[in-house]
Amino acid sequence: MKRCEQRLQELIEDVVMPDIEDHIDDIFESIANDKNASDEAKAELDEMHEMRAEFSEILKDIKNKELDKDECAELYEEIKQMIDGNSEDDEE
Repeated sequence: MKRCEQRLQELIEDVVMPDIEDHIDDIFESIANDKNASDEAKAELDEMHEMRAEFSEILKDIKNKELDKDECAELYEEIKQMIDGNSEDDEE
């Protein structure tokens, strides 16, 4: 596996997917506590499921060697920026 693909796979598997799963769990917990799912919670849950599916598809592309070098580098940078942006939001 090429270095970029390996770094991208590790980033998705070790950081992104656990964060998505944690967020999904938080939404379910919020819904359970409210005993009702608001439209906002439903929309957010749908968004998280869609995001998880997209990242799963990227992992599948990596495993099937269907990701070219430029696309890999672009995805890696976008994900890093997304993570860094979320980290800044958490600090506020």
